[in-house]
Amino acid sequence: MLRDVFVKTRFAHLRAYLPVLAFFGGFSWDALTIGRAVTPLDLWLLSGYLACAAVILWWLGHRRHILGATASTDSVQDASSFSSWLERAPYLLLQFLFGGLFSALFILYFQSSSHLAAMLWSLGLGGLLVANEFFDGKYSRFTLTWALFGLCAMLLFNFLLPFLAGSISMVWFYLSTLAGAGLTHWLRKKTPGCPGRAAPVWVIAVMLAVAYPLDMIPPVPLVKRDIQVGRNFERVADEYRLTLEKAPWWVFWRDLSHQVHLAPGERLYCVSSVFAPGGLSTRLYHRWEHYDPFRGWVTVSRMGFGLFGGRDGGFRGYTYKQEVAPGQWRVNVETESGHTVVVHAFSVVTDAPVEPDRETVLGL
Repeated sequence: MLRDVFVKTRFAHLRAYLPVLAFFGGFSWDALTIGRAVTPLDLWLLSGYLACAAVILWWLGHRRHILGATASTDSVQDASSFSSWLERAPYLLLQFLFGGLFSALFILYFQSSSHLAAMLWSLGLGGLLVANEFFDGKYSRFTLTWALFGLCAMLLFNFLLPFLAGSISMVWFYLSTLAGAGLTHWLRKKTPGCPGRAAPVWVIAVMLAVAYPLDMIPPVPLVKRDIQVGRNFERVADEYRLTLEKAPWWVFWRDLSHQVHLAPGERLYCVSSVFAPGGLSTRLYHRWEHYDPFRGWVTVSRMGFGLFGGRDGGFRGYTYKQEVAPGQWRVNVETESGHTVVVHAFSVVTDAPVEPDRETVLGL
């Protein structure tokens, strides 16, 4: 008897730490395995997660339809014994699958975020990732579960369909969002008893459709690699070389300065590197903007170049300007439709000499 009490007590203590352990373990694994690129293996693995979640949801609906909603809910809420914990195993597995999906999607979207609106969107996914670890016992509420499943399906398809089509046209974003919501609606209809409601899924789909043209959602599956602005550009073999300035010693949190010293008439180059999955081709643009105290950010030029996916280091492109005015500048790397991939801000000084010990040559 005492041994059983001891085992139950230890199990209860361990269970209290499971959400934290699952969160840090799963997130760390995704961060290490997904890295800085979107590979076909990542997308197919996440698709497998979604398929497993769909099977579990159907089975839970089938069991609930046979046993009755009351009996099913009571069994989920009763966690006083090890046998009841086994009854909750499907819900724990569902929580694990959603956690894996949210973790990977958060990393993928965060990699593609570089401006405030996109960062807030990615942080919202991070909030759902944390909240999922504390949804224990709430997955019996099918309306909530359909909403989470639908959101995961739409966000995953936002990556998968452009990858398969080899295009990042906004048409594929809307089709993939519709496909994710439609899949959720269809799955609920095919689940015995049609538990819960699918209306929140369509509300989420409308929110995504509105947020996308406002540039609040990163242009996935593109992933920013690097962007630098400097002088003396040259291409040596398969390497782009650019002269950059080191940050002052007291700016210890970064190596390179955000300030560029130019001689009159000297060219200023911007070199960017963006990852895209193999088979994807599109056109990117460098939008050069200068800050005017009276008019704000003013577009000076918008120059484009082709992008072809598949290179691990990202596809590189460059543009340049001559006779650059001093002051605050920024270069936005964006798609044909104007969606922002990355923003790089810097300042130009034309009346001060460059100190030789503050220069470095970077290969891209």
